[in-house]
Amino acid sequence: MRGQLGRSFGWLWSAYAVSTYGTWIAFGAFPLIAVKVLNSPAFAVSLLEAAGPAVAAMVAFSLGPWVEHRAKRPVMIATDLIRFVAMASVPVAYVLGLLSYGQLLVVSVVSGTASIAFTAASGAYLKHLVRGDHLLVANGRFEGTSWVATAAGPPLGGALTGLLGPVVTVLADALSYLLSALGVLRIRGSDVAAPRNRATGLRGADLLVGWRFILRDRVMRRLFLNSVLVSGLIMATVPLLAVLLLGQYHFPAWHYGLAFGIPALGGFVGARLSVRLVNRYGRHRVMTVSGWLRSLFPLGLAFVRPGLPGLLTVIIVEGLLITCMGIFNPVCATERLQRTPADHTARILSTWSAVSRLMQAALMVLWGILATLTGPLAAITMSGVLLLATPLLLPRRIHVSAPEPVASIEDTRA
Repeated sequence: MRGQLGRSFGWLWSAYAVSTYGTWIAFGAFPLIAVKVLNSPAFAVSLLEAAGPAVAAMVAFSLGPWVEHRAKRPVMIATDLIRFVAMASVPVAYVLGLLSYGQLLVVSVVSGTASIAFTAASGAYLKHLVRGDHLLVANGRFEGTSWVATAAGPPLGGALTGLLGPVVTVLADALSYLLSALGVLRIRGSDVAAPRNRATGLRGADLLVGWRFILRDRVMRRLFLNSVLVSGLIMATVPLLAVLLLGQYHFPAWHYGLAFGIPALGGFVGARLSVRLVNRYGRHRVMTVSGWLRSLFPLGLAFVRPGLPGLLTVIIVEGLLITCMGIFNPVCATERLQRTPADHTARILSTWSAVSRLMQAALMVLWGILATLTGPLAAITMSGVLLLATPLLLPRRIHVSAPEPVASIEDTRA
C-alpha cells in the first residue's frame, strides 16, 4: 500500500491487521481457560463473556474527551502496550501457578477498555491521515482485513490451542498488540489533537458531547440506532447458534467451524465491492440496499435443520448476510467520519463503540433467557423477525455539500 493512501496508512493498516488476527486467533481462549484450567461453572463463564465487555464499555464513556485532546499516535501506542501487558499477564500467572478467575475478569475489562480507546484514536487519526475522497477505500481495507481474520483466525487458534493449549493463544494475542504498537511507531508525519480550554479543564458536560452530536444530526442518529440494534440482534444469536448446532443438532466441531469460517470470506468480497458499487450507484443507494438485505437474510436461520442441509443453510445465510455487512460497514463508517467534526471524532467514536458493546451484552443476556424459555431456534427466529424492522431507521436521504468521487481500489494498489 504505497499509492494514493500513502506509506503512513500502510503502517496503520498493518498495525490493525496484526492485532485483529491476534484477537481472532485467541477467540474463545478465555472461556476455555476458565473451564479447562480453573474449572469455573457455566454461570462464571457466561459472566466472563458478558460482564467484561459491558464494564469496559461503561468505563470507556469517559475516555472520549481524554483521547480527543491528545495526539492520537501516542494514545494508540499506549493502548496497544496496555493490552500487551494485560494479556501477557495471563500466561505469566499460569506459569507461576497464580492464575485466577478474577484475573481473567480484570484482564477482560482492561483489554476491552483499551480496545475502545484505540478504536477512537485510530478513527480520528484515519480522518486526519486520509483525504475524504479516499476514506471509503481505506475503510474497505480495514473491513476486508477484519473479515479475513474472522475466517482464518479461529481455525488457526483452534489448531494452536489443540497443540499447545489456550494459554499459548493468549500469549499470541499479547504479542500481536506489541507488533501493532511497533507498526504505529513507524508512522511518520503530523498528528492531530483537539485544542483544550485549560481554564475550564475537563467538565462533566464533555462526556456528553458525543451523545449530543449523534442525536442532533438526523443522519448520524438514524445510522447510530440502526447499527447498534442490528449488531446487537445479530450478536445475540451467536451463542444460541452454538447451542443449537453443537448441542441439539450434534454438529461436529469442524462443521461448526466451517459454518462461520467460510461465510466470513463474503465480508472480504463485500468490502472489495463497496467502492465500485458506490461509484456506480451512489453512497446512499448502496447503503440503503445493503442495509435492507443484511436485515432480511438472518431470518433464513429459522429454517436450519440437522445434518448437511442445515450446515448448507447456515453457510448460505451467513455468507449472504456477511457479504452485505462487508458492503454496508465501510460505507457507513465513511459517512460517519465525513459528518463528524475533526475535534469531536474520538468522542463520537468512543460513544458509538461503547453503546454498541453494551447493547450486544444486554441482548446476549436477554436472548439467553428467551432461549431458556422457548428454545434456541425460536429465539433465533425472533431475532430475525425483529431485524426486519431495523432498516426503517436508515436515513431516507443523505445531504452532502458536494459530491465526493471515491478513489477506486485499483488506484490505491502498491
